[in-house]
Order: sequence, then C-alpha cells, then structure tokens
Amino acid sequence: MRDDVAAARSAAEEESLFSRPPVGPDVTAAYGDGPDQVVDLYAPRGASGGPGGAAAVAGTAGLAGPAPLVVVLHGGAWRAPYDRRYISPFAGFLARRGFAVASVEYRRGAGEVGGPVAGRWPDTFDDIAAALDALPGLAGRHLPGADPRRIVVTGHSAGGHLALWAAARHLLPADAPWYTDRPAPLRGVVALAPIADLTVADKLDVCGGAVRQLLGGEERFAERQPYADPALLLPTGIATTLVQGRCDADVPQAVAESYADAAAKAGEVVGVTLLEDVGHFPLIDPAADACAVVAEEIAQLAW
Repeated sequence: MRDDVAAARSAAEEESLFSRPPVGPDVTAAYGDGPDQVVDLYAPRGASGGPGGAAAVAGTAGLAGPAPLVVVLHGGAWRAPYDRRYISPFAGFLARRGFAVASVEYRRGAGEVGGPVAGRWPDTFDDIAAALDALPGLAGRHLPGADPRRIVVTGHSAGGHLALWAAARHLLPADAPWYTDRPAPLRGVVALAPIADLTVADKLDVCGGAVRQLLGGEERFAERQPYADPALLLPTGIATTLVQGRCDADVPQAVAESYADAAAKAGEVVGVTLLEDVGHFPLIDPAADACAVVAEEIAQLAW
C-alpha cells in the first residue's frame, strides 16, 4: 500500500510539472554552431513584475543594480527526448523572482531502437564547458540587466550532475579537454536532486542505467569516471548546496548524501536541504512550495 501511495504521488508531481506550457525566453543565443548549442535568456522581472524581486527573496529589499545570473541546466537523464522546454516554467519563475536566467541546451543521447541512450561522449561535456565559458559574454550582449560577476549555477537531476561538474573543472585530470587552471568565477552551485555520485547512482540503477550509458558502457566506465564524476572532484572551493526531496524515487536521497559525505572527507562542507514529502519534480515546479525553497537557496548564494 505504501508503495502504491508513493507511486501515485510521484505520478501526480510529474503530471503537475509537465502539464505546464513552456515559457518562452526573451532571447535565444548560440554558443556554438549546432542546433542544441543554444541558451535561452530571460530578463529579470522582479517578484511583482518589476526590479528587485530576488533582493526581496533574499531579505535584502532595496538593493538596486544588475541582477545575479542564474544558469539553469535541465535534466532528463542526459537523453534526447528531454530538452530545456520542460524546465522553462522554472526559468520563468526565477526571472519573476528578479533573477536574470540563462537556460542551457546541450547535446544529449540520441534515441535509438531499444530506447534512448543517455549522453554523448564527449559532446555533452564539451557543450556544458563551452556554454559556461561563453555565458558572461552572451549575458553582456543580450541581458543588460544581468551581473556576470554574480553567477549561480543550478541544475535538476542529470542537470544537477552537470552543474556540480561545471564547478569542478579545475580539479579534472590535466589531460581533460575541459580542464581549467583555476576555479570558475561562480557565487555557488545549487544542485537539485542531482545525480551527484556516479558510483552510487549506477549501483541504484538510477534512470534505467543512464549513468553507465553516459560514460560509454561497461568497458569505458572506470576509464571515464575520473573525468565525469563530481564525487571524485572535490573539494571545489565553491559554495555548494544540494536540495533533495526525501520521497524522490527517481534519484534517491542516498545519491546526494554520498556526495556530501565525499565532500566532508575532502574537507569541504556542502549544504544539504532535505524536504519532507517531496519527490523529484516539485523542486522545479512553480506551483510547488519546494520551488520557493529552491529560489531562496539560490538567493542566499547570489546576493
């Protein structure tokens, strides 16, 4: 009976999110030549349709000037059927809260006979690195209300994995094409139900084997994991918060907790906000109380 109740709740949460119409951006800008190498940009609107909304969320009403830039990385198990449209209501929600928002598209696994494959190696990682590197310039050209010196990266599910990875590029092996010689200039990362520890997620068969597919299968897993697993790329030195529903059946709480434990062993404190009676999708559903909690966590790092 308990499993039936949990399944019904999860289905209702998913339906609530996916029933929302996409929210169109103010501008779509390219960071590469491919059709998936684009970013949807949302200008800050404020909590009441005007400036200052994010400042109010953070309890600092009265701040003026450019708004922090929130980079949104969508999830969907790194698979092609899921693109940035499903997270656009969340992007619009953040813009109404007074943030400037950049929702990143990236290359994902192509659908094939037998089911969609998760991720494209190295294309998925190429795109996230290229998008983050290009965003300050894109925001400067297309979002005059954004402050590229105050960037917070947030991502949901597989996007949470990519957000944590993007903040750890300076810890990648030196031969990685995405390696940087210094930490990214970020205010912080807010990872939402992230696939944060690839070993644990693989053992739990998160998203139907998506982790192993992302790394190219059994024969490539151990070879590529040091280049892709956020739990092996610590400490980042960048403020990080994980937000997780305790009732998440898609990416269980154990995955986030394992990442936080790995961070602690590396000498870094990672915040973990656990939400009671919340599953996977309310974190990015503007109709859910959990989404307001997420906005507050972002504001705490951004302002």
